[in-house]
Amino acid sequence: MQAGKNRINPDRQNLQNPRNSDIAQTDPEVADLQVQDALKLEATWLFLSFRPNSANVQNDVTIVGGGIVGLATAYQILSAKPGIKLTLIEKENEVGRHQTGNNSGVIHSGIYYKPGSLKARNCIDGYNRLLHFCDQHGIRYERCGKLIVATSEVELPLLDNLFKRGNENGLANLRMLGKEELREVEPHVSGLAGIYVPQTGIIDYLEVALKLSELIRHAGGTVVLNEKVIDIQTDSTNVVLATDKRTHTSKLAVNCAGLYSDKIARLTTPALDVKIIPFRGEYYKLRKEKEYLVKNLIYPVPDPNFPFLGVHFTRMIQGGVEAGPNAVLAFKREGYRKTDINVGELAESLAWPGFQKVALKYWKTGFGEMYRSFSKAAFTKALQKLIPEIQESDLIDGGAGVRAQACDRKGGLVDDFLILESGKVINVCNAPSPAATSSLSIGHTVAEKVLKRLVD
Repeated sequence: MQAGKNRINPDRQNLQNPRNSDIAQTDPEVADLQVQDALKLEATWLFLSFRPNSANVQNDVTIVGGGIVGLATAYQILSAKPGIKLTLIEKENEVGRHQTGNNSGVIHSGIYYKPGSLKARNCIDGYNRLLHFCDQHGIRYERCGKLIVATSEVELPLLDNLFKRGNENGLANLRMLGKEELREVEPHVSGLAGIYVPQTGIIDYLEVALKLSELIRHAGGTVVLNEKVIDIQTDSTNVVLATDKRTHTSKLAVNCAGLYSDKIARLTTPALDVKIIPFRGEYYKLRKEKEYLVKNLIYPVPDPNFPFLGVHFTRMIQGGVEAGPNAVLAFKREGYRKTDINVGELAESLAWPGFQKVALKYWKTGFGEMYRSFSKAAFTKALQKLIPEIQESDLIDGGAGVRAQACDRKGGLVDDFLILESGKVINVCNAPSPAATSSLSIGHTVAEKVLKRLVD
């Protein structure tokens, strides 16, 4: 049996699994998880020990996750250092299956984000990189602009603050509009005032993801599908990722696992202080004969207490108009339907101290979102704040997406991108909207970290 282990990794016995060394120092939740997983992981390594040499893939860098952030990271690494040995591992049968392929396809301008934050810097830089990439590779997009509309007096100071942020973030040609001017841009909108943001656009991010995957392969990288990472261990020189099929030995690993980024991070950082809480966003579509009500994009003034933008109207690059989304707790991390339930994942979300604090503080807001999820009439009423002509009969069922929202132990919904480094692993632990817009910038940031560490 020892010979089998040596065929995979001669230093297998020296690999360090932080869960073993740190178990006494972690909280009860993490300790319980370690105990539950221990036998399964040991059985996995035992199974892999009997695999031949071909079962171990040698890389300079291994990336976990085939969403747009993982793909952009791989692309930026290969662009900066051609010839590097890189493998990207995706558990699904194609890239971009989850957050990348289930969003509204908006190219965000950066107006919402605190000046100097990672979101602000990466959104604006990523915006420019994305448009250049699309121009270079013939990917269709449209800069159609959008309105952010204040529908009540209490929202006017918040609107002023957004206008100030947009200017501080370097957005040119923003326009503050009065009530009548709003209708010149969107004839059917109702509001007291608004901001016209000319930079905002629409795109199909899945098309971008597929092009990135193609370019990665052409540059000599490997994109592996239908393979799930189940454990990560490190030694003094390497990081070894065990999947359900083989092992991958690398100098560095990058975690871009989206909805499961915290679980991958905990494989090497058991005391991780954030957990991904999945929020499902549900959409309706306007009937074809009612699409004239929306010319481009119409957004409300967002609640500053939450990292969500509120229900809005979005014209799609493929045609049609979406209305939504709401934001409700998903009972499964990849739960796109109300009936999708994973008892274990739901229990983890409900047991997380940070989520309990959020739920206690904002239970009225949460109840309202859940009510709109089950009541089409309530959803319609929320949309009528922006377009009073909208009727319940104008809406047909659309799709849904699930947002990976990091929540810290103290009850904070992490409002910025979160990139954590642990040993030989770089973890992208929070990359919600505008991550798709920002993906090439986030990828560039992570690529710089990777290449610096490979040199060091």
